[in-house]
Amino acid sequence: MSVVSETTLDAKVPSGPIEDKWEKHRFDMKLVAPNNKRKFDIVVVGTGLAGASAAATLAELGYNVTSLCIQDSPRRAHSIAAQGGINAAKNYPNDGDSVKRLFYDTVKGGDYRSREANVYRLAQVSGSIIDQCVAQGVPFAREYGGLLANRTFGGAQVSRTFYARGQTGQQLLLGAYGSLMRQVGHGKVKMFPRREMLDVVVVDGVARGVVARNLVTGEIESYAGHAVLLCTGGYGNAYYLSTNAKGCNVTAAWRAYKRGAYFANPCYTQIHPTCIPVSGDYQSKLTLMSESLRNDGRVWVPKDADDKRKPREIPEEDRDYYLERRYPAFGNMVPRDVASRAAKERCDAGYGVGSTGKSVYLDFKDAIARDGEDVIRQKYGNLFHMYQKITDEDPYHAPMRIYPAVHYTMGGLWVDYNLESTIPGMFVLGEANFSDHGANRLGASALMQGLADGYFVAPYTVGNHLASVKLPRVTTHHPAFQEAVVDARNHTEAMLKINGNRSVDSIHRELGHIMWDHCGMSRSDAGLREAIEKIRTLREEFWQNLKVLGAGETLNQNLEHAGRLADFLEFGELLAKDALEREESCGGHFREEYQTGENEARRDDENFCHVAAWQYNGEASEPTRHTEPLSFETVKLTQRSYK
Repeated sequence: MSVVSETTLDAKVPSGPIEDKWEKHRFDMKLVAPNNKRKFDIVVVGTGLAGASAAATLAELGYNVTSLCIQDSPRRAHSIAAQGGINAAKNYPNDGDSVKRLFYDTVKGGDYRSREANVYRLAQVSGSIIDQCVAQGVPFAREYGGLLANRTFGGAQVSRTFYARGQTGQQLLLGAYGSLMRQVGHGKVKMFPRREMLDVVVVDGVARGVVARNLVTGEIESYAGHAVLLCTGGYGNAYYLSTNAKGCNVTAAWRAYKRGAYFANPCYTQIHPTCIPVSGDYQSKLTLMSESLRNDGRVWVPKDADDKRKPREIPEEDRDYYLERRYPAFGNMVPRDVASRAAKERCDAGYGVGSTGKSVYLDFKDAIARDGEDVIRQKYGNLFHMYQKITDEDPYHAPMRIYPAVHYTMGGLWVDYNLESTIPGMFVLGEANFSDHGANRLGASALMQGLADGYFVAPYTVGNHLASVKLPRVTTHHPAFQEAVVDARNHTEAMLKINGNRSVDSIHRELGHIMWDHCGMSRSDAGLREAIEKIRTLREEFWQNLKVLGAGETLNQNLEHAGRLADFLEFGELLAKDALEREESCGGHFREEYQTGENEARRDDENFCHVAAWQYNGEASEPTRHTEPLSFETVKLTQRSYK
C-alpha cells in the first residue's frame, strides 16, 4: 500500500523577509498592458466568492472572461451559507491584533501544516478585502461610533471577525455578484449558468479550456481560453451527510487531477463542532449553526452520565462546561478540530444528551441574563429562528443541541505561490486549493481566502502567466477539445448503460457511512485499510448495479448525481490512502495511534512536516505521492496548545 515519493515540489515562494515577499513578487511579475488585455480570454469555473470576485476583477482589468455557473444564478453559490463572519487584521477594537497575529493564529490553528508565505500574504491583504466590500455596500454590523463591529472566532484571543448578523457569506457574495453582473452588462463577462465542468483541456502542456455539460439540455459543450481558473469549492459531500449544499462536489477538481493536477492533502477534512445533530436516516444533508454562537453560548454536558433531567432542571453545580474546564485560556473559542474531538469524547464516554446521546448543549442562558434577550436576538436572531424551525425547540428558553459534522475541506489541488497548479495555466482559487489552512481552518477564514484569491492575488499571477508564455490562439475545434468531449460523452453513456437495481442515493449513503466511520473524526491503520477495501468493493457495485433513469441529452438530475458519485467513489479511496500514509495526528486528521496523554493530536514533524501531493498514474496504477517540505522560519514549530 505504501507509495514512493518521487520528487520534491517547488512552491516558487519568493526570497526575502516574509513581510516583503508579496510586494517584491508583485513588482517582479510581468504585466499585460491595458490595451493588450482585451486580446486574452480567461475561463473561470465557479461563481462563489472566489470565482465571482476573480471574474469581476479580471473583466474590470480588461480581459475577456467566460464564467461557468453550476447554479441558475451566482447568487445561489454555496458561499451564501457561510454565516458567522470574515477575518481581517484591522484591529478596530484596539485589542492587540495585527497582520502578524492573524498570520500566527492561522498557522497555529492549521497545526503547522500550511505554507507560511501564503498565510502571511492572506493576512496582509485581509484589510483590503474589508475596504473593497464596504465600497460595494456590504452591510457589515457597526459599533455605536460608526466603525465596523468585530467579534471573536475560534482559535483567536482578539476580536477580528467582521460580520453581517448571520448572513455574512450571502452579503459578501451579493457584493461580488453585483461587480460580476456589472461586467456582464458591459459585455466583458459571458455568463453560462447551469453548466457543470467535466474536464480540463490541455494543449501543448498548458490548460486552454474546459468541457462542461449543459445541465438543462444535456449537451456537452466546450469553452476555450488562454488560462483556466478553477473556483469550484470543496469535497465534503463525499461523506454524504455534511453541511454543504447538495450540489457541492469534487468532479471539477477530480477531472483536473486526472489530467495532471496534483491533489494535495485530501485527508485534511474539517469537522465543525456546532451542527444540528442527525435526526434520522431520511436526512440528505446537515445544517450548520454558526461558530459565532460560541461567543455567547456555553458548551456543556451533565456531570452525571445518567442525568436525564431537562437541561433547565440541571443546576450549575451538576453541569460540566468541559471546554472551559480543559482549555481555560480559550474556553468555548478553541479551534473547530479541538472542540469537535472534545464533543465526540464526551458523547463516546456516555455523557451525550438528546434521544440519540449524540449531542451536547450550547446554552445562552447566561448571555440572555447578562445582556437581555433583545441583544441576543439582534446578534443571532436569524440563526435562532432557523434552529427553531428545524428542531421545534426554542433556543431562547432551552439550550441548542449540537454535534460535529463534516464541513470544510482543507485539502485540494496543489498550487504554488502563484495559485498555479501542476498544469501550467490552470489556477485554483478558494476552497478548491490546499494552500492556506494547513490541517485545520480557523472560523471566518474561508470567506477571507476566497476573496483574497479572487480580488487581490489571481489578477496579478494570471497576468504574469499570460505575459510569460507564448499562447497561440486555440479554438474548440482543436483535437484536444474534441477528444475531451468524446471522453465526457463516453463516461455519461457508460453510466446510462448499466441499468442495474441500485439508486445513486443508496450507494452514496453507503459511501458516506464508510467515510464517516473510518475517515471521520478519528482514523486508525486498521480502519483506513478496511475503508479502502470497502470503497473499492462499492465502486465495483456502482459500475455493475447502478440504475440511472432517463437519457443523456436532456435535463437529468439523476445522471448529474451519478457522475458526481462516480468521482466521489474514486476520490474517497485517495482520501483514505492519504490518511493512511500520514502516520501522525494534526488538526482535523486525528490518527488514534498518534495522540498525547491528554488525547490531543501528536504531530511527527521529523517525518511529516510536508504537504503530500498525489499524482494520477491511470486507473490500473497506484498514484504517486510527492512532497513539498514545509519550513517555519517566522513561527516557531511547537506543540499546539489552547490551555
